[in-house]
Amino acid sequence: MVELETPRIDAVFHALGDATRRHMLRDLAGSERTVSQLAEPFAMSLAAASKHIKTLENAGLIRREVRGRTHICRLEPGPLASAHQWLGFYERFWTNRLDVLERLLREEDARKARDESEKSPASREGDDQ
Repeated sequence: MVELETPRIDAVFHALGDATRRHMLRDLAGSERTVSQLAEPFAMSLAAASKHIKTLENAGLIRREVRGRTHICRLEPGPLASAHQWLGFYERFWTNRLDVLERLLREEDARKARDESEKSPASREGDDQ
């Protein structure tokens, strides 16, 4: 099983578990943004936006820089790559399981088709000739 830095990956998935924070990350993928710009699409206070940003920051998903009185946020993609790696293990696990299921279903379909062709009257008539 894939074991990454457990507290870190927990923080990443916690941060990604909220739609508002995922939207903020998507905005940051385009370019850096101020806290006000990140809060703008949502009906929330700057204090509420700051809490979301702090969660993203604690997970290492963003970096905040203070320029004068303005807080600028930028995406830090490293932890997303770690989450992707963790999920990749399970993607391979389920892909392998689904491949086995597909093979078993195809074998069962082939067996049923063979059994049906052996039972059909047309196949029996052809055997008499």
